[in-house]
Formats: sequence, structure tokens, C-alpha cells
Amino acid sequence: MRSRTSRSQTVSAGLLAMIATLSHAIAEPSPDIPERPPQSAAAEPQGDFPVSIRSSLGAFGDPGGLRAALGARGINLTFLATHEVLGNPSGGVRSGAIHAGKLEGILTVDLGRLAGLDGVTAFANAFRIHDTGGLRDRSFQRLVTVSNIEAYPTTRLSELWLERRWDSGFAVRIGQLAADGEFLASETGKPFLSNDWPTITGANLPSGGPAYPLATPGVRLRYDPNADLSALVTVFNGDPGDQRVVNRHGTNFRTGDPPLVMAEIQLRRHQEPESRELAASLKFGGYRHSGRFDHLRFGADGQRLADPSSTGTARRLRGTSGLYVVADQQLYRPERGGPSSGVSIYARLSGSPSDRNLIDLWADGGVVVAGLVPGRPDDLFGASFIYARISSAARAFDRDRAAFGGSPPIRTAEATVELSYQMQLVPGWTLQPDLQYVHNPGGGTEHPLHPDKRITGGFVLGLRSTVVY
Repeated sequence: MRSRTSRSQTVSAGLLAMIATLSHAIAEPSPDIPERPPQSAAAEPQGDFPVSIRSSLGAFGDPGGLRAALGARGINLTFLATHEVLGNPSGGVRSGAIHAGKLEGILTVDLGRLAGLDGVTAFANAFRIHDTGGLRDRSFQRLVTVSNIEAYPTTRLSELWLERRWDSGFAVRIGQLAADGEFLASETGKPFLSNDWPTITGANLPSGGPAYPLATPGVRLRYDPNADLSALVTVFNGDPGDQRVVNRHGTNFRTGDPPLVMAEIQLRRHQEPESRELAASLKFGGYRHSGRFDHLRFGADGQRLADPSSTGTARRLRGTSGLYVVADQQLYRPERGGPSSGVSIYARLSGSPSDRNLIDLWADGGVVVAGLVPGRPDDLFGASFIYARISSAARAFDRDRAAFGGSPPIRTAEATVELSYQMQLVPGWTLQPDLQYVHNPGGGTEHPLHPDKRITGGFVLGLRSTVVY
């Protein structure tokens, strides 16, 4: 059997070969390739971005016509710049403000147009992450995300893959993949700053799982028999590696860890822009990680971990898993409005075994009003909530510590409420004031400077700017 190092080198070599092939094709395009229509939305990378600011820049939107020339050959390059100021005026471990930013480059290549490889798409994206404080850890040490761009400051490769689609609706994607673009995602909830890869996966899976800012090698199969139904299953390498040390730049390409398998069924109704009916979607999914995980209460010797007579070595359990459901429902669709216009609600619910996972129940949801502000048809606003419950085994461990003479707080759950307004300054540039309230940070964890007290909750005030070019 090959070692982990040799397997990683093989994967790295394959990905580099893919880049080299793509670069060669771009450098020497065939003049005989006819113009091809754009791919269907189902074949495009996930994520809804605002319209590009290029339309607001006149001649500076495409200097020299380079973007148009590349687009004609199926090469599309997009930049997404997000900057924000966030701060907690009180509560938490400490108060104060931070500035965070992320510049993302997104490259999509239709190899049908470029090289005559019908149905083949290449994709890559990378981040330059700027974070001067890490508000989630620095202020409240909370479990739930404060900002979905927060990450360790670095320049990082994210996804890098090839996808082949067939007219039958079947597709295969292979390369370095992230799960949060396709799995466990609500389209309605995307505008909220705290809407992210849920804590039930981020806190329970090794290194947080394959989600922003991390990706990992994998293979994804997808089947779209019609516009209203999709089935997805992906096998990921089960540990993308810690983003601060092990996989700091996203080029580790780990392949030797126990796998993570995710599967999801997606049902959709009335998503066509011309439809007058209320749009809806429903997703059912689950995942299974085949690695080993520590029992949160009992040791390998059968004693409770909090017992001073225990060896302190946790019992090892095989695998972890989870089930979830995601629902998006439009409540009001204005005349000539699309599936995301008007008034919509969403909800996500997920559960995992309590003996080996810090979070055993996750629920979030909210309401979004889009395109109904008088005189501002591109603005939206809404409210959301998030609830993350500490597992029963972790709560029992806290009670055991108290029974053996300690005085720890008994953790229960953490909750967040968010109010947000996203306004379009010009096409391609949005500004978003945001207000969050954090209840019971860390589920009621002890204050690092005052072990006999809990970290108190409080408000987070924020302002985000997003520019798409």
C-alpha cells in the first residue's frame, strides 16, 4: 500500500497536470471552434452573486475588450471583494471592533467552447483573506459564525476541479472540492452574515469539514433528471487539515484520511423566472465520516473522564454521522418577480449522535424581503435566528466535573438573532448594515479570566461592503 505522502504527491501531480493542460489550451485556442451557447444554470458553480460592477464603469468595465474576448472562448474570470467592520460594544471576553476582508478570484472555463470538449467545465477559485481580529473567537468565543468570511489570514487556493456533464442529466466532478456550495445550503438564507456552514458540521467534523475556507480532494456525482429534481453524492477526503498550520495555503491535497460521504436529494418547484406560482425547494441529506472520534463523557477504562481516578484517555468510537433537511418557501411573489423576489422564508434542521459530537442539534431559519422597498427594487432585508444545542454527553461531562468537586457552568445551547439590510449603491456594489445579538456564547462556557462565571452575551454591530467585478 502506498504511503499518505506518495498518494498526496500523486494527487498534486494530477491537479498540476490539469492546470498545465488548461493553460496550454488557453494559450493556443483553435480558431475553428464555433460559438456555443452558455451552459445551463445547473452546470454552473454554486452561488448567487450580484450583477457585476462592470456595467457601472463604462469603458473601464472591460479595458481593451479583454474580458469579452475571453468570454467568447468560454473563459470567465470574476473577482469578489468583501470588506466589513464588526464590533461588540459590550459583553463577551472583550469589546471592540475589527476590520475583515476577503478578495476572491473565480475562474470558470467552458472547455466545450475553448477546446471542443463538449460538456466539460474547469473551475478554480482562490482567496486573499484579511482578518485583523477574529471577532468570533476574540469577543464571545461563540460557536455560531459572526461573519461567513472570517478565516485565518492568508492567500489560499480553494476549489480546483473538472466536471463532465451529459445530456442525460448525469455529471461527474473530480478535484479539490468544498461541500458548502452544494450541501446543507439555503438560497434564501445566503444574505445573512451569520449564515454559513452550520456549526453542527463545523464543530463536529475534523478541521471543520470541507467548507470555507477549506476544500479537499473528492469526487462528486450528480443526477438531474429534470429541472425540479437533483440527487448528489460526494466522497471527500475526511480531513482537509487545520487551516492555520497543516493546510495554510490550500495546497496540501490530503488523500490519506478516512473518507467523508455526503448525499442529498433536492426538490424544486416554480423556479422559472417567468412562473407566477410561489417558488419552493426542499432538500433531504445526510453524511457519514468513517474515522474515529472521542467519547465526550467516558474513558477507555470505562470511568467517567471527569473522575480523578480515570486515565483521562477517551473511549474511541467508530465514525460519526448526521441527517438534515433544508426548506425554502416563497410566501409572496410580485408581478413579474423571480423565485427570490418578494417575501420568502427558510429553515434548516440537523441532528447528530450526542456521544461523540459537541453539537447534537442545529436549527436556523428566517425571513427575507426582496425587491419591495419603494424606489429601491434591488434592496433586500430580513431577520434570521440560529440555535445550536450542546450535546447531552458534553452536558453530562460538565455535571460530572461539578460532582467531582469542580464548579464549571453546565453548558446548554447558544442562540443568535440577526437583522440585516442589503442595499445596492450601484449595480455590482452593495452595502449591508447588520445587527446581531448573541445569547449564551459557547452554550454557556466559562469565562477564561473568571472561571466561576459564564461569558456574557451581547450585540454585534456590522457594516459590509461587497463589490463584484
